[in-house]
This record gives sequence, structure tokens and C-alpha cells, in this order.
Amino acid sequence: MVLNRVWMGMFVISLIMGFSKLIFWQDVNILQTMMDALFEAAKVGFELAIFMTGTIALWMGFMKIGEDGGAIRIMTKIISPLFSKLFPEIPKNHPAVGSIMMNFSANMLGLDNAATPAGLKAMKELQELNPNPKVATNAQIMFLVLNASGLTIIPVSILATRAANDSTDPSSVFLPILITTYFATLGGLIYVSIRQKINLFNKVILTYVGGMTAVILGFIWYLQSHPEQIKTISSIVSNSIMFGFIAFFFILAIRSKIQLFDSFIEGAKEGFQVSINIIPYLVAMLAAVALFRSSGAFTDIMNGLKDALMFLGLKSLEFIDALPVIFMKPFSGSGARALMVENMQVFGADSFVSNLSATFQGSTETTFYVLAVYFGSVKITNSRYAAGAGILCDLIGGTVAVLVAYLFFS
Repeated sequence: MVLNRVWMGMFVISLIMGFSKLIFWQDVNILQTMMDALFEAAKVGFELAIFMTGTIALWMGFMKIGEDGGAIRIMTKIISPLFSKLFPEIPKNHPAVGSIMMNFSANMLGLDNAATPAGLKAMKELQELNPNPKVATNAQIMFLVLNASGLTIIPVSILATRAANDSTDPSSVFLPILITTYFATLGGLIYVSIRQKINLFNKVILTYVGGMTAVILGFIWYLQSHPEQIKTISSIVSNSIMFGFIAFFFILAIRSKIQLFDSFIEGAKEGFQVSINIIPYLVAMLAAVALFRSSGAFTDIMNGLKDALMFLGLKSLEFIDALPVIFMKPFSGSGARALMVENMQVFGADSFVSNLSATFQGSTETTFYVLAVYFGSVKITNSRYAAGAGILCDLIGGTVAVLVAYLFFS
């Protein structure tokens, strides 16, 4: 299993680095620093899971109302022609389709708190179709890879972070992020489709994907023509859509004479159990990342990469100072965000490095976090090629981000 090898590899490299610094560099504090980082990671993992519990319970309660009232069924019928081609294992009108669509919609709007509960519900429903509960199915892999590719139309948190760090034009990274994340998602879709022998030239897939592409390009054109409206749209549209979903769920549930409170409580109970299942997987991944960083392995790798590129004679090395963000992103979204903020403070909020860092931050999701949380919630131990496909999305996103940054900001 790729995830297991990555996790074990980070621990082994970190321990080798730690003992090497103790023995050869006489760094007597390195092991204490690493141990402190481990305990801190365990604490953060548990606190994060506790924080997530309320949010997950809330949104899974709303999702249960939508399911009992028939709203999910209506949404499923709208998108089922495309999903029947991308997810041939899922029966027609299965509730998982509605949960997947809710997850994708929230991700596109940059609403992580709403996306995670819908995604966890989707994984639970997909797991019910899994003949081997320990091994990820094709449908689960397709869902996870598209989720990890992180297609985001409105990167609310990144724009807010840039504004908080005194950027004169916080929305300048909007188009680069949208272009980058779209190509990362498209790359993941193509790769997984090839592995699963899905015909991407099917007219249904071409119609839906082409239509979504046209909408995104039209959205880009409008916002490029009206840059002063980006912040307003980010705030109003995203929240209006999510409240629209909630209102839609409630209206149909009332018409169907569903007991809203009872449905909500039932869904919230499921959310609580999901949160409990996540804790060990989350702590394990955060511990590995913390050890990897505290040992100095991550810093040494970045310095070695920079020296290698300079040796090869690359003249423009501005992008190297932003690379820690894209390398950290697959492991820790908060860690990558911290590196992005650090670059803003060191190089300036509107510098090339900071703009590229923001583009990296919005290019993909936290691949290994998503794998750990989503697969952990249904106790899958063999993710097959999901981790490799997620890393491919990260590579595509990182490469496109550099090219787009030089196009927009150089």
C-alpha cells in the first residue's frame, strides 16, 4: 500500500536524520525537538478531530434531512448520466451520487467545513457497495482522486489570508488558481479513467465536462472583466448557494411530511461516529509530517533541490522559494498555509514568491490528509493506486502553477 510506505518512509528518514544530527553534528536538542513535535502532533490531531465533530455532525444532519425529504434523489437524477459513466459501479439513483455532488460543489466554493461531511457521507455510502471492505473500490478511488485534486472556483480562504497580510490586490491570484486547479483535476480524471478503462470520449462525458468547462471559462471571463466584484462574489455567492441547499432540503422535507428534527439527529449521530473513526488515522499522518519537519529532513531536501537546480544553470530561481508550499500541501493544508503566510511576511504579500505560494496553496487538496481521513472513516487499509494518482494531481498542479505564475506575475 502506497500510503503505508509513505508513512513508514517519513518515519525512517526522520529517525535517520535525527540520530545523524545527534552523532555527527552534536545537536543535543534534536531528539527532544522531534519528541515534542510528535506529542504536539498527537494533540493537534485529537483537537482537530474534536473540532471537526461538531461541523461533521451538523452537515451530516442536514444531509440526512435532504436524503429523507427526496432532495438528494432529485440532485442525483440531474447528475446521474455523468456519474453513471465515471462511476459505473454505483447503481442508478444511489444516494452516494447526491453526497458526491454536494462534496464537489462545496469544494468548488472553497467551503471546506461543508465539503468534508458530505465527502465522508459519500465514502460511507460507497463502502456499502464494497465487496471487500478493506480494499478501495474503483468508485472510491475515482471519488478520492477528484476530491484530492481540489477543483476550486472561489478560493475564499486564500483571498482572505492575502488581504489580512496587506496585499494591495488580494484577488490577483484568483485566475491563476482557477486555471491551475482545473488542470490538476482534469489530469486526475484522465489518469484514473485510463486505469479504470473509462471511455472519456463518450458523448455524455464530453457534454458534461465540456459544459462545465464552458461555465468555468465564462466565469473566468466575467471576473476578469469585473475584478472589483471578485471579493463580493466570493462572499455572497458561495454562502448563498450553501444556504440554498439547506433551504431546498427543508422545503422538500416539509412537503414530504418528514420529521426534520428526528432526521437531523439521526444524521448527526452518524457524523459523531465518523469523527471517532477518523482520530487514529489523523493522528498517525500528522505525527509523521511533524517528525519529518522537526528532524530537518524537509528543509535539507529543499536546500538540496535548490543547489541542484543552480548547478544545472537555471537562471530564474524565484520559484524555488515557494516550492516548500507545494511539497507540504499533500501532507498538511495548515502547514502549507503557514509556509504561504511566512513567504508573504518575508518577501512581501504581492511578491512573485508570495503570488506563486498562494497559487500552490489553491492548486490541489491535501492528498495524504484526504486519504487518511476519508479511507480511515470507513476503515479501508488498501488504497491501491489512489495515493499515486493523488500525487500525480499534485505534480500537475505544481507544474502548471509555476508556468501560470510566470505568465501572470513575472
